Amino acid sequence: MGLGLAAVGRPGYITLGRDHDLPPERDVEAMRHRVHDLLDQAYANGVRHIDTARSYGRAEEFLAGWLNRGEERPGLVVSSKWGYTYTADWRIHAEHPEIKDHSVAAYDRQVVETRRLLGDHLDIYQVHSITPDSTALTDTVLHRRLAALAAEGVTVGLSTSGPGQADAVRAALAVTVDGEPLFRSVQATWNLLEPSVGPALAEAHASGRFVIVKEGLANGRLAVGGEATDRVLGPIAEAAGVSYDVVALAAILRQPWAGTVLSGAATTAQLTSNLRARSLDLTEEQLAALTELAEPRDTYWAERSQLPWN
Repeated sequence: MGLGLAAVGRPGYITLGRDHDLPPERDVEAMRHRVHDLLDQAYANGVRHIDTARSYGRAEEFLAGWLNRGEERPGLVVSSKWGYTYTADWRIHAEHPEIKDHSVAAYDRQVVETRRLLGDHLDIYQVHSITPDSTALTDTVLHRRLAALAAEGVTVGLSTSGPGQADAVRAALAVTVDGEPLFRSVQATWNLLEPSVGPALAEAHASGRFVIVKEGLANGRLAVGGEATDRVLGPIAEAAGVSYDVVALAAILRQPWAGTVLSGAATTAQLTSNLRARSLDLTEEQLAALTELAEPRDTYWAERSQLPWN
């Protein structure tokens, strides 16, 4: 499992429950301390992949401060993303908290910003939230820029979002530069409510790409309970003596194509619980029962789009 910093690098995000998960003041120093506490706990408990992005507020900065404390952390993999610019100016509510831009100019600016902070710690650099109509899939000038980064030893990848995730993944797998595949890692949303990208991720894995899974708890929807989750997750969680998040993440860990499954924990208690998924061995019967939770992909993404920044 890995740790994603989307929920803790900025004061506002769409994950449910932030009113009681985060420090009431949510100033920069309070959030910096929260991120460092999570990173300390994650590494101490075997987590070796940290994922961030330019648009996660000051998450890259917070991570850089932790990385530069002078401690040896062998085996750590750091991934970040470019393609969105954080524009909320440390406000919880902003008309446009982030702006998407997959242009060459945006890449040229953001890769410099990322490397200024993360330096040689950067292992994977991903285009943020590619959709099937993204110019990042067709811009050959951008592809050359990304190939140059790959030649320096950084793995070039992408993340996807929206109901067209499978199409975006398959289109990315076909992108080449000088006959060589460009995108070597894929990060996508897969969870018990929205598993539609699964076959495309299996294809990516089979072709040698590294697969990272985000939003495994559906921005908190699978952790808080409800009629369907209580009916389907409840008996399995009760039998195992764990909370819903553990079952939901364990189901992802059972997918043979999953390389890293990200926890999006905002508290150390949540992280402790999330990491219990590594030791929960779901049966085939339980995994089959959990498929009942799947929603039509358009329904899922429509509901996600309505989650307020909070």
